Amino acid sequence: MNIQWFPGHMAKTRRLLAENLKMIDVVIELLDARIPRSSKNPEIDDIIKGKPRIMAFNKADLADDNVSKEWQKHFKSMGHSCIFIDSIKGTGINELKNMVNNAVKDKMDRQKQKGYVFRPVRTMVVGVPNVGKSSFINKIAGKASAVTGDRPGVTRGKQWIRINEKIELLDTPGILWPKFDDMEVGSNLAFTGAIKDDIYDIAEVAAALMEKLKNIYPEKLAARYKLEKLDGLGIDLLENAGRKRGCLVSGGEIDLYRIAAIVLDEFRGGKIGRISLERPDDLQKANDMKDANDVKDTNDDNDVKHTNETDRKAGVENGSQDQN
Repeated sequence: MNIQWFPGHMAKTRRLLAENLKMIDVVIELLDARIPRSSKNPEIDDIIKGKPRIMAFNKADLADDNVSKEWQKHFKSMGHSCIFIDSIKGTGINELKNMVNNAVKDKMDRQKQKGYVFRPVRTMVVGVPNVGKSSFINKIAGKASAVTGDRPGVTRGKQWIRINEKIELLDTPGILWPKFDDMEVGSNLAFTGAIKDDIYDIAEVAAALMEKLKNIYPEKLAARYKLEKLDGLGIDLLENAGRKRGCLVSGGEIDLYRIAAIVLDEFRGGKIGRISLERPDDLQKANDMKDANDVKDTNDDNDVKHTNETDRKAGVENGSQDQN
């Protein structure tokens, strides 16, 4: 399953981020706690460059708490400032505010010593679509200051929001990157709803999700859909779930699109259970796969060059024989 999606407005969003960065003291990178690797836009590192950054993993209430602790340990070992939050209940929000102030404390102290007039810390929140930015902003600001919705692309344009007397926040639309080099990244973004459902076959995506859950959370999958056995491929599991839920059309056929919509909705809402689709160990596996692909691409290039050189020499020799 290969999913690619990069609508034109995201290129505009990228330019917007770069243009506004000079006004920003701290960047809050909002990520999905269920997919810390896949929800991390690789272009963000290039855009924000050396700005102080806090990685806030949202929807922590939907992720496996034990796996989240592994991720937190992993990122802290790399020197990143990170926190797992729940924008609905507000877990971790006050701690995040303190982290924002501490990230620029030295800078603000130097400005105060130089006699600059006090101003609030300016932050910018960035992240992929449907990572929960609007709910996060509403919770951190203590009011419904941004339009919310459970679909990617609700937030549009540029909004400055006063969090308190010490912090101001610039909201920006969600941004994806032009090409997913890792097909699993595209799949995970589709599973969580970061990519719009109407641009791919939801039955194929739901079947892929069932296949993945069979491997990493078999008990939760079986319990939710009352599956006695987890035999077969993801599409077989999806059909069995549809049969159990009564998603049938005339003739007793399974309504795949109806059960697919149900499965995706229940996963995204946490009804299957607290699930993390990625673990820190996956990073090494992804890096190993990337290295292997890079070597393959290099070898393929060398093979092409060798073939071209052989053809060139053959052409020269044939030309010489023709002249003789």
